[in-house]
Amino acid sequence: MNVERPKIEAKVAEILQGTPKGSVLFVDDFLDLGSPESIKKALYRLTNEKGLLIRLAHGIYLYPKTDKELGTLYPSTEEIAKAIARRDKARIIPTGIYALNRLGLSTQVPMKIVYLTDGATRSIKIGKRTISFKKTSPKNLMTKGEISTLTIQALKEIGQQNVDDEILQQLNTVLKKETKENILHDAKLAPAWINKILKQSLK
Repeated sequence: MNVERPKIEAKVAEILQGTPKGSVLFVDDFLDLGSPESIKKALYRLTNEKGLLIRLAHGIYLYPKTDKELGTLYPSTEEIAKAIARRDKARIIPTGIYALNRLGLSTQVPMKIVYLTDGATRSIKIGKRTISFKKTSPKNLMTKGEISTLTIQALKEIGQQNVDDEILQQLNTVLKKETKENILHDAKLAPAWINKILKQSLK
């Protein structure tokens, strides 16, 4: 038996005591304790034998936070995506139907959420949901405002021909929460027709 294994497992358990409940964790977070293989085995035991962790996907774990009534509180897809981006030191922005949902333009919550990234292209399945990272040009990730960024991606999903007065009114309402500086900056990075919509929201 490898004497190091129980030591690594104990060290990981000790680190968890000082980790906020609800944190998303990765094998990479513990690599200073030993080899990737030994860390994976320690996390496996802490998940399957000790019940300290929950495995969300390959190499991704949850240090669970529980509620008396609701039970285990799982992180949102966005929280998991942001944790992966932090680990990879990558930038991400949500696209498609998820961008529409975030802006309140759609009630549909997609089972597959696509993010543009300057990191690696990959798909990660978490339960019934899938998070996909799609590599894009740096220009698409240079936007500053959260709401103006979502607006650009939402409009790309809707398509120029499908934008009606109701959609424009809804966008104008949500864009009021964005700074003028961010809207003007991000408009320059958007296609001409979206640039026009963003600038009109400032009037």
